[in-house]
Amino acid sequence: MKVIKNLFVLLFLALTGWACSDTPTVVEFVSTTEGRFWETQPLIKPETEVGRVDVVIDPLHTQQTIEGFGACFNELGWTSLSLLEPQVREDILKELFSPGVGANFTLCRMPVAANDFALDWYSYNETDGDFDMKEFSIDNDRKTLIPFIRNAQKYLPDVKIWASPWSPPSWMKHNKHYASRSTMAMARRFAGQNASTYMTRVVDNGLPEDREGREGTDMFIRQEDYLKAYALYFSKFIEAYRAEGINIFAVMPQNEFNSAQIFPSCCWTAEGLADFVGNYLGPAMQEAGVEVMFGTMERPNELLADTILTHPTAGKYIQGVGFQWAGKEALPKIHAKYPNLRLYQTEQECGNGKNDWKGATYSWNLMKHYLNNGVSGYLYWNISLMQGGISRWGWAQNSLVVVNEDKTFAYTPEYYVMKHVSHYVQPGAKRLQPEGDYNDLLAFVNPDKSIVVIAGNEKATQETVSIQVGETVYAAPLNSHSLNTLLIHTK
Repeated sequence: MKVIKNLFVLLFLALTGWACSDTPTVVEFVSTTEGRFWETQPLIKPETEVGRVDVVIDPLHTQQTIEGFGACFNELGWTSLSLLEPQVREDILKELFSPGVGANFTLCRMPVAANDFALDWYSYNETDGDFDMKEFSIDNDRKTLIPFIRNAQKYLPDVKIWASPWSPPSWMKHNKHYASRSTMAMARRFAGQNASTYMTRVVDNGLPEDREGREGTDMFIRQEDYLKAYALYFSKFIEAYRAEGINIFAVMPQNEFNSAQIFPSCCWTAEGLADFVGNYLGPAMQEAGVEVMFGTMERPNELLADTILTHPTAGKYIQGVGFQWAGKEALPKIHAKYPNLRLYQTEQECGNGKNDWKGATYSWNLMKHYLNNGVSGYLYWNISLMQGGISRWGWAQNSLVVVNEDKTFAYTPEYYVMKHVSHYVQPGAKRLQPEGDYNDLLAFVNPDKSIVVIAGNEKATQETVSIQVGETVYAAPLNSHSLNTLLIHTK
């Protein structure tokens, strides 16, 4: 059977220009280690005497099509970048978004009003009972999110952006508050006897414990006038951003709908979201020409998504599902049941603000999990934060760029993890399914037929990995504790 398969591979290679005189050639080889980022390595020549092959990459064995890579536009990202000299800030945005320069980001996320990395709580309409949205306004965003996105658009005018809320306007919730969990309750839970120390970092959100929300409940007031008004809120958001020259191509109804947080959040049941999407949000977004995806899914229970996908009304509007955090455990089951469904990784786990190599290694393994289980879009979380990465509500997180008080900055190790993939893998690329004993690896074939191989080495010693691409074999020397990318073209 293996002989027959290899004959088919060779036939494909001959027909598509991978065989005969067009021998695949490594044209770029870069490596990143803990102390040395993005170093160009000597090019690798094909092996003339092939011994043991560790991994075989078959150009025929394609999987999902890649839409793109990116991150989230957050308020604290823009305020941190704004501390830098204007030209330095522009250089960073060029590095992130300009085609062919650096990260090549093409797919990004933004919040609908405040999230946990906003400057403070706000919504686009805090006028209680304004069901007609007469007081709707995005004025707050003109100070932060809009200039952030517009500056990215200077380098990539057609950057794709989708959006989701962390909380609806507070008057639309049963507890009449932006948060779902009391800060003091969280202090006791996580800090125990050290609650006072915990509270020196976390700002009290003012939510009494008797008004806390709970997972598995609908905190949104599920009455028709509220549901209609919330769908109108989404429509007004889409219209207002279009007027600013920013097109939102898709929305998700709620970030982490199972999580009661001290920052902007809102728990929903899957049934509640099915009602909202199927009868209100879906029709409104269809009229606006905006896609609806379900998410974001942060629990390992795939039935939470399946409830929506199989719902007779909501299911027809859902064009994909987004997963983050523990949702990664539900992803394989949803992908197996719906192999052609669009899937996103919507928020890479955010670390602890240390931005160290350990976090970068963890991020690489996360990326492998999500991409090997069918996602077409992969998004980092914070683009930029101040040193320490503290949010408005006291959570320390990692970022792609760290800005210091002295107006200097640095790209973090996790930035280079993203760049090792996103710089080379083009929108429209297809993931390849390698075979062999070596699995610390991702591979893709681009629309221009170039092949991208990203290989990690977590060992403390240099390892040489023998990689067969088509009928050509390369012995790739991988530095210890490294991430490496090979770009392979035909001659």
